Amino acid sequence: MIRPHNNSHRHAICLDGIWQCRADPQEIGQKEKWRDGLSGTLSIAVPGSWNEQLAETGLLNYTGTLWYQRDIFIPGFAHEQELILYFGAADYNAQIFIDGKLAGSSGPQKLPFEMNITKLAAPGQSVNLVIKMDAQLPEHGPMQRVTRDDYVAEKRDRDEYWPAVRFDFFPFGGLNRSVYLCLLPKQRIVEAQIDTGWSDKGGTLLVKTKHTTGKVSCYLDGLPVGEAFASGENFALDLVDVQPWSPEDPKLYDLKLVLKDAHGNALDTVTKKIGFRSVSIQGEQFILNGKPIQLKGFGKHEDTPVSGRGVNLPMLVKDFQLLKWIGANSVRTSHYPYDETFLDMADEQGILVISEIFSINLDFRRTDERDLLAHKQSAEALIARDRSHACVIAWSLSNEPGYLGEAVYTERSAPYWEALFAHVRTIDNSRPLTVANVHFAGLDDPALIHSDFVTINRYFGWYSEPGQLDRAEASLRNIFDELQRRYAKPIFVSEFGADAVAGMHATTDQMWTEEYQADLIARYWKVMEQHPACIGGHVWNFADFRTAQHSRRVVMNHKGVFTRARDPKRAAFTLQELWRDDPSPRRDNKN
Repeated sequence: MIRPHNNSHRHAICLDGIWQCRADPQEIGQKEKWRDGLSGTLSIAVPGSWNEQLAETGLLNYTGTLWYQRDIFIPGFAHEQELILYFGAADYNAQIFIDGKLAGSSGPQKLPFEMNITKLAAPGQSVNLVIKMDAQLPEHGPMQRVTRDDYVAEKRDRDEYWPAVRFDFFPFGGLNRSVYLCLLPKQRIVEAQIDTGWSDKGGTLLVKTKHTTGKVSCYLDGLPVGEAFASGENFALDLVDVQPWSPEDPKLYDLKLVLKDAHGNALDTVTKKIGFRSVSIQGEQFILNGKPIQLKGFGKHEDTPVSGRGVNLPMLVKDFQLLKWIGANSVRTSHYPYDETFLDMADEQGILVISEIFSINLDFRRTDERDLLAHKQSAEALIARDRSHACVIAWSLSNEPGYLGEAVYTERSAPYWEALFAHVRTIDNSRPLTVANVHFAGLDDPALIHSDFVTINRYFGWYSEPGQLDRAEASLRNIFDELQRRYAKPIFVSEFGADAVAGMHATTDQMWTEEYQADLIARYWKVMEQHPACIGGHVWNFADFRTAQHSRRVVMNHKGVFTRARDPKRAAFTLQELWRDDPSPRRDNKN
């Protein structure tokens, strides 16, 4: 699908704003035909999660069904155009109704979907848009459901979260990304696959489109390049006079694809900003544009006060300013695909991105062919959306599978990972693949065998060796040596860190203090810089984030080096000194 944008042939009407909603905890809405229209509604902002917005109505911990509603006016000039509804995502499953008629359903979680409503809506009139949203995850897929009954049945009462989740962040529900009504030409470009590369000879461009008629001409920064190509053909071009994209100089070019008829008349136009760069693995190094690179940055979350998981543009701008301020060069989209606006900013700001599938703590006691199929579909959808972004340098296929240390993990996961990695490589072989290993899965984890670089999450000094930084440092060094011996691949630490409650201090090594968090991070970074196989690491986490309720969490996970409001803790200044050549003076570091 083509992302909504405006030009002389395409018109995208943003439907963000105040909608109406009604919770359906008893699941009566389908029987009572709420699809025809809602009554007794509450106001809700889109994009935005319902949980914090409507906490006072009892929806803070609600993960059931909630219905949305708003009217859409169809412009009168849309007579000769197709009407497409586009959703950035729906958390987690949605059915879309137009004047009571089913228009379509959502696809893989945390990714966009669209539907053609031309036959359901007449130009010059308003239609009633109703969405049935279900915040429960499916039983099978890369992100499996867990319920309170599962905790009880497995006698894991101490592990129980409320609401029940398989992950250590809050299960925000709702329309958390923008919704658009797109007016498109009937003869148009339906899909566009754009791949770029770079070598010492210049840039490479590969374009493949699906379009309804005619041929597509390609323009770069307004200048025609190459010959027009038909639907389904590969358009490949070597470009000598382009500059590479890099964190130091994130050079972008305007790519324009124009669909023309046999007489040369333009029927449709698609535009996209692209950059030219190459990524590869060579021995124990990660190579960007022919040179080794050290990754330094964070795992993050789409999590802000009140908005929850909803797109928060002022905070997005703030976050990129803080990434630059602290000297970071990379982010993993932990643990799901982020809104595409994030990738736009990363392209422009020169932030490298490891784009991750929504797959956490995959439980191989429960997996079957349905999980693998859904995992493949999620990978396909993620790569289709993100592959044209220069900032995306790798795909992460899962985070911490085998988290429960299930005895069947190694045996049952081996064929699963073999099939998944092989499938993804047929879709995109230009980027390295990895899976984030958890210590419960062990170093014999079959995912490590198939990964192009070894990715580990480790919390020595926090979940083990608590308060003992010397032991934590030694444990990290030992695991690097063992991984290097076994796999001879680059090692990347995708999570490390410690909780710190802002304002808590001590003169000795005390967990939960700002000093302990800063010192632990500095110790880890020293080991990572010294080890020849380590290509860097991402601190967990960029900022504090809300979690489901649990005895080890104080409303939030406090591993952020910034608070949820983006105020810095001591660790933020420590990282700036480690990562930047010219750290700014500390205003106050005498606590």
